[in-house]
Amino acid sequence: MSRIGRKPIVIPAGVTVTVDEAAHTVAVKGPKGSLNSNYHPLMTVKVEGNEVLVTRPNDEPEARSLHGLTRTNIANMVNGVVNGYEKKLEIVGVGLRCQKQGSNLVMNLGFSHQVNIPDTEDCTIVWQAPNHFSVTGIDKHGNKIIVKGIDKEKVGQYAAEIRAKKPPEPYKGKGIRYEGEVVKHKEGKAGKGKK
Repeated sequence: MSRIGRKPIVIPAGVTVTVDEAAHTVAVKGPKGSLNSNYHPLMTVKVEGNEVLVTRPNDEPEARSLHGLTRTNIANMVNGVVNGYEKKLEIVGVGLRCQKQGSNLVMNLGFSHQVNIPDTEDCTIVWQAPNHFSVTGIDKHGNKIIVKGIDKEKVGQYAAEIRAKKPPEPYKGKGIRYEGEVVKHKEGKAGKGKK
């Protein structure tokens, strides 16, 4: 048995979980909103008391691989409608900056144009103004952006799309990176006369 798959999911107070076995869907409703998801027909999902149980029919490789996945997806939905999810990004580099204008995040990333990223139905972007300045007044630590939402997958995807607008380059590390992300630096070109 999958150690993750056989763990029951405890339903917190204020959350309702509805399973439609015919359509293979799970609906979770909580204080922050509601989420729906399909699960594989091989899996059996049942609500018993204040717990959700996920079982598999046999020990075939496909069933074993889906067991933990299905349980984790439902647990993420339950956690999302109660606590929500967030992904933190930071813009690092001189001249790179952003700010929130209404529901749009407007970024200056060194291009000839500004990059606008709007809030979506599922994700909202929170901008934190920089609070670290160097002696010259130029921001060295960048702006922080937090992507928030109740769907873990959509929050992660939207954060990845924002990072893709200007990934960190390998020489000075300028660009958008996840908070705590380690960027491997390359050595610049060697001086004349060196091979």
